[in-house]
Amino acid sequence: MRTQIYAGLGLFSLLIAWPAAADVDVAARERVELTVYNQDFALIHEQRSVDLAQGVNALRLEGVAAQVDPTSVRVRSTTAPDQLRILEQNYEFDLVSYGKLLDKYIGKEVELHETDEKTGDVRVRKATLLSSGYAIEPQPTGFGMRPAYQYISAGQPIYEIDGKIHTQAPGRLVLPSLPQGLILSPTLAWQLEAAKAGHHTLDLSYMTSGIKWTADYVALLDADDAQLDLTGWVTLDNRSGAAYPDATLKLIAGDVHVIQPPRVYAERMMMKGAADMAAPQFEERPFFEYHLYTLQRPTTVKDNEIKQVEFAGASGVAVRKRYVYDGFVVSPTYQGWDASSYRDRPDFGAQSQPKVWVQLEFQNTAANHLGIPLPKGRVRLYKRDQNGGQEFIGEDAIDHTPKDELVRLEAGNAFDLIGERKQTDFRVIEPGHVVDESFDIAVRNHGERDARVTIREHLTRGRDFEIRNPSQPFGKVDAQTIEFDVPVPKNGRGVVSYTVRYRW
Repeated sequence: MRTQIYAGLGLFSLLIAWPAAADVDVAARERVELTVYNQDFALIHEQRSVDLAQGVNALRLEGVAAQVDPTSVRVRSTTAPDQLRILEQNYEFDLVSYGKLLDKYIGKEVELHETDEKTGDVRVRKATLLSSGYAIEPQPTGFGMRPAYQYISAGQPIYEIDGKIHTQAPGRLVLPSLPQGLILSPTLAWQLEAAKAGHHTLDLSYMTSGIKWTADYVALLDADDAQLDLTGWVTLDNRSGAAYPDATLKLIAGDVHVIQPPRVYAERMMMKGAADMAAPQFEERPFFEYHLYTLQRPTTVKDNEIKQVEFAGASGVAVRKRYVYDGFVVSPTYQGWDASSYRDRPDFGAQSQPKVWVQLEFQNTAANHLGIPLPKGRVRLYKRDQNGGQEFIGEDAIDHTPKDELVRLEAGNAFDLIGERKQTDFRVIEPGHVVDESFDIAVRNHGERDARVTIREHLTRGRDFEIRNPSQPFGKVDAQTIEFDVPVPKNGRGVVSYTVRYRW
């Protein structure tokens, strides 16, 4: 019989006796599947072969991810599931470090080796280690359930030599052996009970933090700002503490709920390229309420590696360039105020900003050479110059975008377009109930091309309003936003005016 003792609560301890267990070597991975989510975690799924003796077997699997969530580990036999019982499962993560090594030898005898620089002779002195010179500092809890901490240097080791205390003893510290309990790599350990001896294929899965992916896009705009070429890349960042050779790589795009702080959302991705592009490396298909993308070839994901794989491409995507002037500015004085507190204050919303935004829009449709689910990510915009080169013109981020939806990108601010918004009148018609407010909004075009500018106005004093005497037609975007489409000639200006009456 072999006895294992575990620390318990209060004055109690738990004593469990198992039959002597046969140590089992686990064969190398036969297959590994890596499903990566966008919020810094992944699902590892692998198969390994073992030969088990009848009775209790001690199985150890080294080299698992250092940031594994032990509560997510699942193992079963695909060969004979009814003949294998899991008695116990442990995750060992007390890895060797300098601070831990010294802490294990506090109060014990060690050796100090001092080399004579002239003769090369080595002098060995016995010493008792009194302090390691390291302290434990708590760290924020990670994805798993294990405590998070690190050793930090807090000074020099302290020794007792020949009855005296030394704080800076000369020589090199030599320890007799590796202390029991410290391991070289994170290890999963099981006590397995086999009904009979035989070969088993084990199916193992677990979740780990430290792996994430993002989508990165490059959009190249043509000389006329009418079409663009779009290329999408998967950027995979592995800092989990393990490598995954020849893995089947999968990614998920969508918002997956996970009960863990703060890694609560997940995502997978990929897509099909347009017909005029090369065959895509990822196959995309719906999966539950998300999108699943599978790389059509094995790939090796090394630890501490950033890997990029192209997942989408389309050329000749029709694009529309828009100018938008949104001049409304809320003074810091009123930020956080309730609407009822500023409804009749004339200076609310009277401030203005001059910048005119440049936006690029395209439809994510098959007719526009796309029609694919676009995972959220950063889009870098480039444009061909007169000499055939490519210049960076801005970047923006998109959210998960299904097919047949509009994609809108903010490129920056127009250099030659300047906006100006003026409150021309404010009158209280009925105190506390009715006010009139009037504005003139102008956009000046200092460029050499005519432009059309969308002037956006926010009616923030209340939802019960009436637009009076508009200088031109407008559209209502939502309950408190209207827009005017204004032509602005080159070296000229476009002007909009209106009055709004609010009632409460």
